[in-house]
Amino acid sequence: MKKISILFLLLAPQFFHAQLDRSVRPKAAAAPQINIKDSETFTTANGINVIISENHKIPKVTFSLSMGSDPRAEGSKAGLSGIAGELVMSGTTNRDKDQLDKEIAYIGARLSASSGSVFLSCLTKHMDKGLGLMSDVLTNASFPESEFARIVSQNENGLKSIKASADGMASNALMKVNYGEGHPYADIMTEATLANITLDDVKAFYKNNFVPKGSYLVIVGDITKAEAEAAVNKYFSTWAGGEPFKARNLAGKPTAGNQVYFTKKPGAVQSVIRVSFPMNIKPGDPDQIALSVLNNILGGGAFGNRLMQNLREDKAYTYGCRSSINFDEFGTLFSTSGSFRNEVSDSAIVEIIKEIEGITEGYVTDEELNLTKSSMAGSFARSLESPQTVARFALNIKQYNLPKDYYQTYLQKLEKVSKEDILLMAQKYFTPKNLNIVVVGNESIIEKLKPFDKDGKIDLLDPFGNEAKEMKPADITADVLLNNYVLAVTQSANLKTATKKLKKIKSVTRKTEMSADQVPFPLNMTEVWIAPNMEGSKLEGQGMLLQKSYFDGKAGGTVSMQAGKEAMTADEIAAKAKSAGLIPEMNYSTSGMKYEMVGIEVIDGKDVYVLKLNDGDSETLAYYEKGTWNKVKTITTSEREGQTVTTEQTFADFKDYNGVMMPTKVTLSVGPLNFSGKVTEILINEKVDIETYK
Repeated sequence: MKKISILFLLLAPQFFHAQLDRSVRPKAAAAPQINIKDSETFTTANGINVIISENHKIPKVTFSLSMGSDPRAEGSKAGLSGIAGELVMSGTTNRDKDQLDKEIAYIGARLSASSGSVFLSCLTKHMDKGLGLMSDVLTNASFPESEFARIVSQNENGLKSIKASADGMASNALMKVNYGEGHPYADIMTEATLANITLDDVKAFYKNNFVPKGSYLVIVGDITKAEAEAAVNKYFSTWAGGEPFKARNLAGKPTAGNQVYFTKKPGAVQSVIRVSFPMNIKPGDPDQIALSVLNNILGGGAFGNRLMQNLREDKAYTYGCRSSINFDEFGTLFSTSGSFRNEVSDSAIVEIIKEIEGITEGYVTDEELNLTKSSMAGSFARSLESPQTVARFALNIKQYNLPKDYYQTYLQKLEKVSKEDILLMAQKYFTPKNLNIVVVGNESIIEKLKPFDKDGKIDLLDPFGNEAKEMKPADITADVLLNNYVLAVTQSANLKTATKKLKKIKSVTRKTEMSADQVPFPLNMTEVWIAPNMEGSKLEGQGMLLQKSYFDGKAGGTVSMQAGKEAMTADEIAAKAKSAGLIPEMNYSTSGMKYEMVGIEVIDGKDVYVLKLNDGDSETLAYYEKGTWNKVKTITTSEREGQTVTTEQTFADFKDYNGVMMPTKVTLSVGPLNFSGKVTEILINEKVDIETYK
């Protein structure tokens, strides 16, 4: 018997090789039905829909409460819901913010809130304490005036960041053009709408939105249904409120013919491009799975999707271009996004449209389809390892009225998606002739975009997606503007008097207190100017020197905690020399600075002249208010180590110092950082040693 067994083992490889044709791909096994344990559910007397997903592997439990109200339009108070959401955790009638934070930290919990939700995560043994805090926030938020002022100030700074962020501006425009006025998703906060929001508005929103009826409480973790029922009854049964708000017929706004929308980002070397359109489909629709497969093949899946292969691998236009479908009961949206060099922005749009059209005109390949479905099946299987996923499935089934076995049969539905289905979905939902094309970038590319618009006309938008007023032509020359500015800032009748007055000023020292939401301590800035063209600055905080810099007319450099010591390059020195002096505008005509009048913009209801400057190293837009001639803003764009850096400064509250008008309030925005500054002291003709800034 042993010999027979050995002989079988020796012959077996040859036997099986003879029977197996390796040139034929074996058939995949049928997709299984997933055994997902049903979540426990119940509804409380006050209308809370409770969903429980037990998981006793670790002694931890989470409570995720979502309100039942639909989004509502905020119009002239756009941003109200966001402000309210930020303020919910600012204290209660029983605990101020500090006490609330301490009690949360003491039990190692995580408690957070937004405009439509409250979330708690804690160890099971601390559940009672955690739920007590959660219930207090839910029903007794106090909204102190000081916290309201702080949140408003933070949002003011955030709005400044948006103006420096091409992606942020593109996102604003995307929502505006696809949803339209009156839709809650098109409500974009601006300085004007923020100013309209009062503390009473916040309290009213909280009262009307935080109501139990129609809300969903998802409980996940180390807890049984009986324990959950007892906890919900103890901490949420007395929660009361009116009817949740229900919106009517919210949907995206289809366009007729391709339309191009452009937002200017001065000096940008790249264009952020979003090609999009709204879709008439709700979450849970039978077509959703096939549409998701389609999107992943086009641009939403792995690195090998069509958009990435075309625009990155083949054309080298970008580091990345992707697509997404955001399934939403109040308006589903398809969009593509990417950043492209200025010189290829129009070519990139051609290729994006080509790919959108292509998927509506022919079958995807077997390889694309099989790889995409395999990837989606793997992601789905991995997601089941999380108990939060199971609870989310139960929530979706209840919210969107899905079949009870929707997720148990997901893999089977996914496996059935065919090439024919993909083409049918593309032709049913995709609208390659009715696209919203949003571009944020340098205005030099505008002419190249006109062929993509149905009428050959570009709609200009401001950073918040609203219609931008076209710049008016200037009624004076650049030289007249500069002359008017010098006379105004020196309070002189003519240039001779201005020059004589400035000769008496040998040095200026300006000290400014700076603050930023992103920096947890105050900063002190000291800036000096020494006649005729030396400058220095120091930035200090918490007794430490964070950065200092100098320019002595011939050389310059910077010392910082992050980068150490860096000397100015020859190009930087040459550029700096073109804007040296206490009032650089006096020397532009002789220093080599390139300047030209751009036109007149309206800022805060006032006409402002815009002057473009180029010193060979960077480009600056300088804004001078008509009438007062004060310089109220500058936007400087430069290239540093392959990155575009945009710095925006504003100036206000001008006061007289030895006959020269100087600002006493300044702001500085660099990328996401926003600093507000108050000038505390300006010293004229004090002894200053430039060596201390080297």
